[in-house]
Amino acid sequence: MKKIGILIITLIAACVNISAQGTKSVVINEVLVNNKANFQDDYGQHHAWIELFNTSFATVDVRKCYLTCDKRVLDKSLSAPERAAMMYPIPKGDVLTQMPPRQHLLFWADAYPKRGNFHLNFELDSIGPNWIALYDANAITLIDSVTVPANLPVDCSYALKKDGIKAEGWQIVGNAPNTFVTPSTNNVTLDTNEKIDGFKQKDPHGFGMTIMAMLIVFSGLCILYVAFKFVSTIGMKIAQRNAMRHHGIEDEAEAREKNVGTESAEIYAAISMALHEYQTDVHDVENTVLTINKVKRNYSPWSSKIYNLRNMPK
Repeated sequence: MKKIGILIITLIAACVNISAQGTKSVVINEVLVNNKANFQDDYGQHHAWIELFNTSFATVDVRKCYLTCDKRVLDKSLSAPERAAMMYPIPKGDVLTQMPPRQHLLFWADAYPKRGNFHLNFELDSIGPNWIALYDANAITLIDSVTVPANLPVDCSYALKKDGIKAEGWQIVGNAPNTFVTPSTNNVTLDTNEKIDGFKQKDPHGFGMTIMAMLIVFSGLCILYVAFKFVSTIGMKIAQRNAMRHHGIEDEAEAREKNVGTESAEIYAAISMALHEYQTDVHDVENTVLTINKVKRNYSPWSSKIYNLRNMPK
């Protein structure tokens, strides 16, 4: 029994460790502080929002983790319950807290937690800097944090240049050309292809693409022709060699004189077809017995034409 108990405790600890390692792959990806005409929440209102991103290639559940903007939680003298009381606990029991691989999750910083599991119990400062942190379920382990600079422009967000990659750095998006606020989606939207665009510039009318496609097709046909020709030649040589062995001939000149192994392909095709028809029994079998049966009528209804209009009426 003791061994079973130790095994169960070990399994539970391993599961907790795996869960902790999974939540460590979640990062704060984008923050919008001053929302006037940007993304709306499920109540049709504009509020600040915080976006999380799962950097791993496995599903991660962030339930029971904590979000906060209160720097007092950095005090190491605080106990876990005291620190948890200063933060927003992400509720458990909601399937939407499971973040698929390389996907996003959005939280609204509107101080209305009763509106749903993704509405936080705190607001962000629209003027001053904001420190935002994500803590693990034990309310002690800091998973990720970011300091959003003060005086962000209206409807502009503070986002990572590339999703989940802290080494690439942060940037303010929404006020510069070709930068967009991207709630619940990738920070970098690849709507163009540099290679395709370059090819269009070099070949605007498509002549080069046409010639290239035709060359590829004809090259493939040539390769197939050479391959089949090579295989058929090898097959004919093997067949000729087997025929020479069967007749006891070793010299190819003698084999050509006796026409051994030089039969045409039509002969082999005819022999193969005859063998196939014989083995599958598809040939006709004629019977010399001829049977003639007299056709008899087993009924004579009153309206039958054999009883009327046979002779001209008198």
